[in-house]
Amino acid sequence: MNKVFFAILFSIISTAAIAQVPGQRRGGLTKTIPADSLSYLNPKEYIIGGVSISGAKYLDKDVLLQISKLNKGDRITLPGEANANVIKDLYKQGLFDDIQLNVTDINADTIYLQIAVVERPRLSRLKLTGIRKGEIEDINKKLTDKTGKIVNENLLSTTTAIIKKHFNEKGYLNTTVNITQTKDPGDPNSVILNVAVNKGSKVMIQHVTFEGNKEFSQKKLRKYLSKTRQRRWYNIFGSKKFKQDKYEEDKQNLVDQMQGKGYRDAEILSDTVTKNDEKTVNVKIKVYEGPKYYFGNIKFSGNAQYPAELLTRIMQIEKGQPFSEEELNKRLTGPTPNNDDVSSLYLNNGYLTFNADPVQTRVYNDTVDLDIRIYEGPQYNIGRVVLKGNDVTNDKVVMREIRTKPGQKFNKELLIRSAREIGQLGNFDEQKIDPRPTNINPAEGTVDLVYNVVEKPSDQIELSGGFGGGQLVGTLGLTFNNFSLRNIFNGKAYRPLPKGDGQKLSLRGQSSGRTYQNFSFTFSEPWLGGKKPIYFALSAYTQGSSTGQYYPKSSPNYNKLRINGVGVTLGKRLNWPDNYFQLNYSLNFDHYDLDNYGGYLFNNGTSYNIKLTQELSRNSIDVPLYPTQGSNMKLTLQGTPPYSLFNSTNYTIATPEERYHFVEYYKIKFDAQWFTKITGKLVLMSQARFGFLGQYNSKVGPSPFERFKLGGDGMQSYQFLQGTDIIGMRGYENFSVVPEGSNLTANTNQGNAIYNKYTFELRHPVVAGSSATIYLLAFAEGGNVWDNINKVNPFNVRRSVGFGARIFLPIFGLLGLDYGYGFDKIPGQPDANKGHVHFSISQSLSGGFN
Repeated sequence: MNKVFFAILFSIISTAAIAQVPGQRRGGLTKTIPADSLSYLNPKEYIIGGVSISGAKYLDKDVLLQISKLNKGDRITLPGEANANVIKDLYKQGLFDDIQLNVTDINADTIYLQIAVVERPRLSRLKLTGIRKGEIEDINKKLTDKTGKIVNENLLSTTTAIIKKHFNEKGYLNTTVNITQTKDPGDPNSVILNVAVNKGSKVMIQHVTFEGNKEFSQKKLRKYLSKTRQRRWYNIFGSKKFKQDKYEEDKQNLVDQMQGKGYRDAEILSDTVTKNDEKTVNVKIKVYEGPKYYFGNIKFSGNAQYPAELLTRIMQIEKGQPFSEEELNKRLTGPTPNNDDVSSLYLNNGYLTFNADPVQTRVYNDTVDLDIRIYEGPQYNIGRVVLKGNDVTNDKVVMREIRTKPGQKFNKELLIRSAREIGQLGNFDEQKIDPRPTNINPAEGTVDLVYNVVEKPSDQIELSGGFGGGQLVGTLGLTFNNFSLRNIFNGKAYRPLPKGDGQKLSLRGQSSGRTYQNFSFTFSEPWLGGKKPIYFALSAYTQGSSTGQYYPKSSPNYNKLRINGVGVTLGKRLNWPDNYFQLNYSLNFDHYDLDNYGGYLFNNGTSYNIKLTQELSRNSIDVPLYPTQGSNMKLTLQGTPPYSLFNSTNYTIATPEERYHFVEYYKIKFDAQWFTKITGKLVLMSQARFGFLGQYNSKVGPSPFERFKLGGDGMQSYQFLQGTDIIGMRGYENFSVVPEGSNLTANTNQGNAIYNKYTFELRHPVVAGSSATIYLLAFAEGGNVWDNINKVNPFNVRRSVGFGARIFLPIFGLLGLDYGYGFDKIPGQPDANKGHVHFSISQSLSGGFN
């Protein structure tokens, strides 16, 4: 009955709409139609003579005619369902505020119709208020596609949802959005949406509780929610803000972890997030653990290349272990820390299309039997090796580091190693190095490899100033890490210097005016001759200090020091004990000229330091900017000729000038770093350092050069004496750590013969990318110095702790800021320990020892 009533009512309204007097309705009629001629009680069939559209400014009129289904020549009964359907179909589009069907003319049985519409306004622009400028820019990026669209309920609700989701992901769960409309004065059919956003406060997690758990403790289950942490003081790195997307990830991780411990039926039955107060929520999760399962019998089928005994040994899963699909898949297809999974065995021997499918053949009591079905496929050889994306660096510089060569069998391990070696060049964004197999040809058994790289800025500038030796010292350093010597005379290659050949050119100058100057030059070529990885480096420096411009030479205040030096280095990569080793030999010549210059073991005369250095190093860190695994170790042996064994100098009565005319010593240094991933992106860097300066002849005495200075920021800044090893130790003043019982100070410290130092540093990245790398750190350090081997105690160290940050910018290198607190007092230096702020610039981010 109701349906009949509404149908009659709708038809009457439609009839009334068609029978309006001209001018009374928007669009109007062009001819008066008597009301009784279109009466619902007397419907009549007409032939449509034509249909026009009025009021449409932005929409296609032909499209509107198609939607109306009114075609010239069609028959239509008016009034009736047809006229009602026209209006209903057009309203469905959500494009109009008003729609009317008018009769413009009737000629016998031919009728002429007009569809009069009022279009809804379109969005001109969004005006966001209540949030910061940066937040407005982020939201506008997500709403750029809304401009120009019809303003309707869907647009308003979508805009609100996008804004709320944006802030919900950042922990603002109580965000409110209020949208009002104002006409755009520049366009009468457009509106401006005024969007007032109140993001509220960040919502933290007060409590996380579980229900239904018996074998897993509350504490253990909370640990599995690494990104949904309840508010506790010790949750330093785990987020305490509630973020829905992270919460969903954590719920899946929770189930995976429970199943990984043998509870294969584990699942989340329900979970609720309830409001605790305006700023906190409580999370409650109901879990089902189920019974614990264990691995039963495991067999392999389809394996022809390798016997089941070998595959079982590599898989390292034995009968009786808790059942874990995650561990099973990891041992079959990786990744594993040492790439010792079953898939690596096959992929390192050319079986590119290898696949392993573990099938649970029987589940009984608490035991799961498995049949691991192996598809080995054919072996593939490498066809072409292609490099893409190196816009500055020449192909040969990258290709010589790639270890996958055409004609070799495909090898996953060499593919990964090649990507590492490309990253070690320092010219490319390590995160965007993407090696990909392509053009797999089963018929010919070949596969092409494409290495996609993205260049990054690698040149660096050092511009700094500071106090040293009681005067202001300015420093300017330029390092070009992708230099090209062969294009030095090619004017077109300057950008601003020739680039692309992977060589390194470093120029550095320090000066305080006429009192002190220090200039150095270094050039290195990692592939001397271009065919083998023979490392070559050439360096030179000159350094001087003088008060001659202020005092005559006869004055006791007159002093002068000049040091000149050159050095050459040759080295090669080794394949034994493994191919991470490098062996370098260096020959250096240093010339010292002192004229009434105090502070060292002699004040006047000329000294020569001719030293030969052998350096054996091994570097296996994964990436240079923020290492997460691997190690970096270096053993350095250095020595001069033992002049005292074959010259005629009587060192018992020799003057200091005679004693040190040809300086003699031997020097041993060992440095090691280890990087260990703790959890997530949290990395522990452990470091140990040791140095010993020895003498061939006790009558000669200790060398005045090549000593060790410990304490402070470790910067090689204002140091007259080249060859001195500056070892930083935060929490203490520069060079302040001296042997126990000595009366030396930081200003009188000439350096020591023996030192050791230990560092533990927790690192967590804030930004990791090619444009910048930023990480925070907390450290604990200990170190000490001695002058007598009999007094060395490696466990008797001066200790410090602290925290800091590192920022790596390609143009400036590494910038560091630390606060360290030294626990141990230095006799005679009351301010040497306790709290100190240290700033450092251009020190090594990972591969160096600081």
